[in-house]
Amino acid sequence: MSPGQNLLFKTLADPTRRAIFERLCREGEQTVGALTDQAGISQPAVSKHLGILKGAGLVLDRHQGRQTHYSAQLGGLAPLIDWASQMAGFWERRFDDLEDLLKRMDQ
Repeated sequence: MSPGQNLLFKTLADPTRRAIFERLCREGEQTVGALTDQAGISQPAVSKHLGILKGAGLVLDRHQGRQTHYSAQLGGLAPLIDWASQMAGFWERRFDDLEDLLKRMDQ
């Protein structure tokens, strides 16, 4: 597993970070205040999670006056998509091998 994949999995392993990221994906750009209102945790905790998501390339921030707006960066999921694709290929080959074995056993 690549360092980028490890960072992404570690980042999304936290349910609060995952929920914040999912909300940004569903609802679009949000301020820290708006995210805090629905997160059930303090504003400093939300800000910390957003910093980790930003470090993993999953969110972008935009400053407007005194507020910071965050948006999801779906391209940050590329390492996860690559990993899932590799695993799908691995399991498809395994199932093909199993199917071949079962056919030989039936003969």
